[in-house]
Amino acid sequence: MDEAVEWVLSGKCIVYPTSTLPALGCIPDSRALDELFEIKSRSRDAPVSLGVANLNQANAIVEVPPDVHEILKDFPEGSLTIVLNAKEEMDSRLGGQKVAIRVVSDITAKELLLRTGPLTATSANQSGEEPLLHCIAAADSLCTSEQTVVGVGGNCHGGLPSTLIAWPTVCDSPESLKIEVVREGKISSEEVFAWWKKRT
Repeated sequence: MDEAVEWVLSGKCIVYPTSTLPALGCIPDSRALDELFEIKSRSRDAPVSLGVANLNQANAIVEVPPDVHEILKDFPEGSLTIVLNAKEEMDSRLGGQKVAIRVVSDITAKELLLRTGPLTATSANQSGEEPLLHCIAAADSLCTSEQTVVGVGGNCHGGLPSTLIAWPTVCDSPESLKIEVVREGKISSEEVFAWWKKRT
């Protein structure tokens, strides 16, 4: 863990566990994001999410409405990623003014993020390739002669990714107060909309 913390805080990339797939993490810094996007062969137009240990960390970078606390309590931890308004505009590769936040559930990931602060939480594979489930193997698969990726943690459970939700405060028509499911995953759209209907 110490090696991984030091490595990622230096601006390099690591792989760490989540409740679904290994995540490729770097600090939300321009140079670190350059390396991550190169490693993943990912388009700069495809923003990545940020993993946080808890909502206190999220509060430092995004506006967290009270009902976000409610939905995260009502669904399994780590099963939702929520797009929220950034307090200060971030790198466009993190969404700029609209940043996706995921509170992780894995104990190793929580310990890591408490020591590093928020890290990117995109899947640890090159874009278009199937992700591996073991963090060390995933890290090794991303290493090149020029770039080293360090892995921390063991196997992930796999399965569907987290469900990506855009909160009404970031939607094009916030006056409609309607939640948007951007990507269905562990939690179905029906479950999300049923929760929203019940609270409104």
